[in-house]
Amino acid sequence: MKKLPKGLRITIECVLIVIIGGIATNLVDRIPTEPKVKNIIYLIGDGMGLSHITSAQIMQDYEPLNMERAEYVGLCKTYSSNSLVTDSAAAGTALSTGYKTKNGMIGMTPDSVAHPSIREKAELAGLATGIIATYPVTNATPAAFVGHVPHRNMEDEIATYYISNEVDVVIGGGSRRFDQRADSVNLFNTLRDKGYTIAFNMDDIKDVTSGKVMTLLNDDSMPTIEHGRDVNFLADATTKALEILTNNSRKNKKEGFFLMVEGSQIDGWAHKHNLSGMIEEIKDLDAAAKVAFDYADKHPGTLVVITADHETGGLTIVNSNRKFDITDHKVDFQWSTGGHTGGMVPIFAYGTGAEHFTGVFENTDLPRIMCRLLGLNED
Repeated sequence: MKKLPKGLRITIECVLIVIIGGIATNLVDRIPTEPKVKNIIYLIGDGMGLSHITSAQIMQDYEPLNMERAEYVGLCKTYSSNSLVTDSAAAGTALSTGYKTKNGMIGMTPDSVAHPSIREKAELAGLATGIIATYPVTNATPAAFVGHVPHRNMEDEIATYYISNEVDVVIGGGSRRFDQRADSVNLFNTLRDKGYTIAFNMDDIKDVTSGKVMTLLNDDSMPTIEHGRDVNFLADATTKALEILTNNSRKNKKEGFFLMVEGSQIDGWAHKHNLSGMIEEIKDLDAAAKVAFDYADKHPGTLVVITADHETGGLTIVNSNRKFDITDHKVDFQWSTGGHTGGMVPIFAYGTGAEHFTGVFENTDLPRIMCRLLGLNED
């Protein structure tokens, strides 16, 4: 075949390159890009295993829990670096930093090297952040999102991390660690100097819509629901925190926020084998889950993750008649321990990026995936 003149051949090649390039660009434009995660709401049920959730379902005749709206479900391993059965300090550290540690340690690895939590990374990146708990905010799980100490009992020292950090919204118990300290320092005065609104009941912040807020509602743990706490506390606190964080986020150098909400007292009742008290606390966390899911529906770019630090009590649900060929469907709830167990716990995920949380995970995987989705350093 006769060759084309060189000039014509080059012209044809250039035209083909332009055409192919245009087709490729058009195809790339049609490939859907993954929505960006801007906000994360991380709910942790302290001691909440699968049987605890099932118990709550049974006691309301299987009326669906809000958690059941989750689009993706997974399982999470809970062991610590030195025990097959973790405590809340080691589990909280794994869920916040992405590193395993020894039972009792907060925010650091077994060699006492501190590692930043996802909340601290979010703060450093310019996102608004918040912490909600019904235990003292210096207790193990919330402490793991703010502090770094070799032992969870160092709560006075943990409280000082709320000074060195800039947590936008803090709601929970534990005021005595701030104003009844062994060193006689009143940390509330320091926080006020840093621009915080300090409050001791929710009514005092009902008109607060932005800024820095610390609301501590008891000198130690808050009352349980069975002992008088508002049944809607976690839902109301989450609603208020989301309002403040959303407004703060719009003013920050980087839009977005990270909020951790702990249903702290599920664990306490499970230690005591008090089924009704435990279920009331699960329902409180579940109401907060509804608030979080509804927020995600209205605010694209929001990811909600619900999990637990460990299971408490070894709860099992058995047939009360020990027969399976009868129409009586009553069950018994039996406990095998007064402590924690080594069983896996559930993960419920909803919203933008939720598909990354289906499967079986190490507890250390969760904050690393969240960091990646937020564009933060995983290590």
